[in-house]
Amino acid sequence: MKKYLKEFKDNFGLARIIIFGFFIFLCVAAIFLELDIAELLTSSMGRIGMWGILVLAMLPAIQSGIGPNFGVSLGILCGLIGSLSSLEIAYRLGDSFQVSGGVLFIIAILFSLPFAILVGWVYGWLLNRVKGSEMMIATYVGFSMVSIMSIAWLVLPFDSPEMAWPIGRGVRVQISLANRGITRILDNFLAFEIGEVIVPTGLFLFFGLMCFLVWMFMRSQSGIAMKAAGSNPRFAEAAGINVNKYRIIGTILSTALGAIGILVYAQSYGFIQLYQGPMFMPFVAVAAVLIGGASIKKASITHVIIGTILFLGIQVVAVPVANAFTADWSSMGEISRKIIQNGVILYALAQARGE
Repeated sequence: MKKYLKEFKDNFGLARIIIFGFFIFLCVAAIFLELDIAELLTSSMGRIGMWGILVLAMLPAIQSGIGPNFGVSLGILCGLIGSLSSLEIAYRLGDSFQVSGGVLFIIAILFSLPFAILVGWVYGWLLNRVKGSEMMIATYVGFSMVSIMSIAWLVLPFDSPEMAWPIGRGVRVQISLANRGITRILDNFLAFEIGEVIVPTGLFLFFGLMCFLVWMFMRSQSGIAMKAAGSNPRFAEAAGINVNKYRIIGTILSTALGAIGILVYAQSYGFIQLYQGPMFMPFVAVAAVLIGGASIKKASITHVIIGTILFLGIQVVAVPVANAFTADWSSMGEISRKIIQNGVILYALAQARGE
């Protein structure tokens, strides 16, 4: 019996067991505290769909050998530029450009991808020059670009009254998407109710489609070569694989998924968040994929899905459970989220040499 328990702990990971146990505790506590379970389930599914693609962006980065992409903020910024560009064009064309929110959402993705591909290529080139320090450099680059763009948002020529400050130059900190009909278009697509629980079918279908496309790429010749380059660079080079090339491909894919992911997040949230909004989003995505069972060297679609469900589920349930105990604990939900988020990242980094 001890042997099986030890094998289970070694395979599943002590930190992951503790986090899963904490999630079960929160769920049981929510039932005993007679919280609105339907509302918690609805919120959890919405949050899982919102974050799913941003967590998926970690997969090609890890498999290509650059590790968890703390610099996915670059992709997020590309998505924000694409979304603002589509809104600006819709404003300047006026009545001659009357399209649905769904079409605008697709246009925003199409505008974002060229930026993401170009930025991902440059970012991948940089990471190839700093092998062994990718995570540190990625975090620095991500933080730096968010700060630089905080200045750029003040000078970029966006004139739409939905985005620009009424006095002076620059765009607002938060931009509503409701006026253009882009709010919750995926959430409401084919949505249905089970009792009082609302299932955001379109959100899950889009997440599933992205997972399927990434899975198909990973099974292609390029995907297999990229995985080989990430898992064993020396063997890959001996086999004639251009390791640097596939590291760049993985970085481009991760950046592009980050751009798409922030657009999915924004339409579900109902607002575009600029300036410091994207600063710490990569930490949530990294923590989620690590909680799902990934490491800084290995990851799969299964790890993405499990980690997204587990970590985002904790995010939703922890706050009302803490609030239900006593008003003095109102901040415990957010504190527990940060402890888990940053703690699991530290745990993964501490285990890196053991792999």
